[in-house]
Order: sequence, then structure tokens, then C-alpha cells
Amino acid sequence: MEEAKDWIGKKVNVKIDRALGTKHPDPRFSTIYPINYGYIPGTLSKADNEEIDAYVLGPKKPIKEFIGQVIAVIKREDDEIKLIVTDGADYDIDEIKRITDFQEKYHKSVIVK
Repeated sequence: MEEAKDWIGKKVNVKIDRALGTKHPDPRFSTIYPINYGYIPGTLSKADNEEIDAYVLGPKKPIKEFIGQVIAVIKREDDEIKLIVTDGADYDIDEIKRITDFQEKYHKSVIVK
């Protein structure tokens, strides 16, 4: 839980690898991304040894990169974390849950704010 709390309030640069409106790259999944999703270059997740992922809330069009503030963190049962990044706008836990449900419904997780 400590790793999750350390991110809240930080300014981050997100490289978008699954832009709004794109299909999940794995053909086993039919997910279409309703928001921009990416990762934080140069980071390493303790759970999966890959860069830390981030949901970008706010932009209503596909983007390639985003600089914003971490307002919350989704911590999955397997210890993987997903950052919630915005342009400074705040979202409550219920809004975050609703917006990220397209992917998070497959995982047991908690939202840390």
C-alpha cells in the first residue's frame, strides 16, 4: 500500500500506448479503450517488473503523451498498481471506479486516494 500512496500528488509524464478508441493489443480481448491508457517511462512495477501503468482521465480525444498529476492509485490484489492521472481535475472514488471498470472489472482491487 505504501508504494501506492507515494505516487499521489506527483507530476508524471504518461506515454500512451493504448489511446482512446483503440482495441486491446491482445487478440484474446475485445476491449476498446474508452480513455487513454499508458505507462510511466523509466519506472518499474514491483509486481510485474514492467513500467507502471496509468489511466489518463480528462482528454476526450486520442493522445500520444500526457503530463499530469496522480490523483489516485488502483492497487490490485496481486500488488500491481495503476496510476490515475489528470490535468489537476479531481474525481471521487466512485467516478474512478466507473471510468476504469471496462478493465478493472476483471481484477480485485482498491482505489487509494
